[in-house]
Amino acid sequence: MSDLGPVLVVTNLDDPTADVVISELHDRGVPVVRFDSGDFPHALSVTATITSNGVGGTLSTPSRAADLTQVRSLYYRRPSGFTFPHLDEQDARFAVAQARYGLGGVLASLPGCLYVNHPHRIGDAEFKPSGLAAAAAAGFHVPPTVITSDPDAARSFIKQHAPVIYKPLSAPLYRIDGVSCTVEVAEVAADDIDEAVSGTAHLFQQRIEKTADVRVTIIGDRVFPVRIDSDLLDWRTDYSRLRYSVVSPPPGIVDALHAYLARFGLVFGAFDFAIDREGQWWFLECNPSGQWYWLEPETGSPMLEAMADLLERKPPQRRGRGGGGMRARRRR
Repeated sequence: MSDLGPVLVVTNLDDPTADVVISELHDRGVPVVRFDSGDFPHALSVTATITSNGVGGTLSTPSRAADLTQVRSLYYRRPSGFTFPHLDEQDARFAVAQARYGLGGVLASLPGCLYVNHPHRIGDAEFKPSGLAAAAAAGFHVPPTVITSDPDAARSFIKQHAPVIYKPLSAPLYRIDGVSCTVEVAEVAADDIDEAVSGTAHLFQQRIEKTADVRVTIIGDRVFPVRIDSDLLDWRTDYSRLRYSVVSPPPGIVDALHAYLARFGLVFGAFDFAIDREGQWWFLECNPSGQWYWLEPETGSPMLEAMADLLERKPPQRRGRGGGGMRARRRR
């Protein structure tokens, strides 16, 4: 693969994290082609062929073009969905499916490309039950959890494991009076459960009586653990009340982190843990497309450097101690 091959950055227009990564790559002289797959086909085109060496051809935006055989890496962030507003409902469904399996299939099949992360692997890892099962297999402590649509099973679980919280299995945005909202994590009692639970799947999990949270970001082989102190059940609800500090994980955590990512074929992950009163780390989730850059100015951890190194495919170098990010050790 040519050293001049571009990095593809796949995301929507409003993505400050992608902005700083692209700026860093530009400063390094690394070519970048940024696009939103949701711009297909009006502002994005692709012509791909299948050869004995894999997918070839060209992807073009209004200002850039990429040879699909020379893509250095693909940074899959947060693209918008395909839309065909000029078509009727039935034709639009057909066109969306063709775009997803056509353009999506091409982007998932680039020869010699490093994916951060591969879109199919992201999809696999976004299923919370799969993530919790993989976490338990990797050796993490996982809070007692039930996924159910049975109100009686939910009440029984809550009585057995109280205090218990409810978590959405996925958190698509919805709007109330035009304002974007998400379903928050919340504590729930047995008396709160009614027959509405039977309408879909719900996840209930024992609440860890925590002293702090930890966000561990893995970028390639570098590990950035950050303790987050607050008095919040869900620290994402008010960033102004958070305090940050760099910490060292307990023994075994780094190996388990790496094993978890290997299970899903990921090279990046944003892990969340709760620390209980005995200092035990409890796995909560791993977001394969999680945010991370806001932690760099809060802690001084060189996360942008690590991400740019990974996407550039820069050979790893020995780094001293002093905030450079821990090395993830592979299990043998």
